[in-house]
Amino acid sequence: MDIQVGDVLKMKKQHPCGSSEWEVLRIGADFRLKCKGCGHQIMIPRPKAEKNVRAVMRDS
Repeated sequence: MDIQVGDVLKMKKQHPCGSSEWEVLRIGADFRLKCKGCGHQIMIPRPKAEKNVRAVMRDS
């Protein structure tokens, strides 16, 4: 899966704030994601993140 820093990921499940879009801040063995709704940041293992992605939106 081709995910880069700055991409916005639409995930299968919503965050408790109601948003299902996350901005990628860091990639590696783990992803650091920032919720587009409330700004909460999480670290999530790469396999779990890639499994839960519905769509990748890029700023072009």
